[in-house]
Amino acid sequence: MSELSPYLKSVAHQIDGMIDKNFNHAPGELDKASAHLLNAGGKRLRPAVVMLSAEAVRHGSSTDIMPAALALEVTHTFTLIHDDIMDGDSLRRGVPTVHTKWDMPTGILAGDVLYARAFEFISQAKAGDAAKVRATALLARACADICEGQHMDMSFEHRTDVTEEEYMKMVEMKTGVLYAAAAAIGGTLAGGSEEQVKSLYQFGLNTGIAFQIQDDLIDLLTPPEQSGKDQGSDLREGKQTLIMITARKKGVDLLKYRRELSPADIKAAIKELTDSGVIDAVKKKAAGLVADSNRLLMVLPASKERQLLMDVGEFFVTRSF
Repeated sequence: MSELSPYLKSVAHQIDGMIDKNFNHAPGELDKASAHLLNAGGKRLRPAVVMLSAEAVRHGSSTDIMPAALALEVTHTFTLIHDDIMDGDSLRRGVPTVHTKWDMPTGILAGDVLYARAFEFISQAKAGDAAKVRATALLARACADICEGQHMDMSFEHRTDVTEEEYMKMVEMKTGVLYAAAAAIGGTLAGGSEEQVKSLYQFGLNTGIAFQIQDDLIDLLTPPEQSGKDQGSDLREGKQTLIMITARKKGVDLLKYRRELSPADIKAAIKELTDSGVIDAVKKKAAGLVADSNRLLMVLPASKERQLLMDVGEFFVTRSF
């Protein structure tokens, strides 16, 4: 994966430039609120998936579809703004959340602005009209599914009996579908065949689910000074993650940790989950999804970009922040 890191940095630099050009020079207060989280940084992983998928289908096509790559980052940010409102969070990427810095109505409208502009950017891609219509439909469907996934996640908050199948469906819709749309949109706009686009969609779906599973592991295993997050927050809140569900299957009671946790408490929970095989089982699930995803990419011609897509999947399940 030695070439992946510089590639991701290059994509982030390009997307940051497009954000500056399209969002940072409008004078209105709502414009500033809409640009707030976009300017707070981020890995820009979804745009990278759009661009790599396009290049894996037709070399040199990513330049033409750059606005679509921006559309995926804008869509992702719209979901973050609304998530922060629903969760009552005050910080995101080290800065105040939009509804905290401004107010709740402005936060809602800022998210709505980004949602609308994402479709505007899709229309600006240099591709045939039919391909742009299909790309627009993919993004619209993903947005609807994300809302459904968020609603499912909210419904889990007062349950202790969520099944693995329910969890996987929720994560598929809340996280997986946007990566699926990113990959399929890139392939579609680059002129990919139906088989290639379907394979890219499934690749994105599987790796997106694996991404979220790894996020759950990071929440538990990674110290806050490394992750920038509150370690063990899912455990403390009794969140129905795959870790919680797998622990329940193995007879490990994690509800006793649903309280304020000291570093020693978190260390004890990690040991208990490691000794019982829960951590290994969850890691194996994520790794299996990535392995399946990489096999799907064999419908694409061998290329540096196809390998980088595979590396993206591996990165998703090995990252620690």
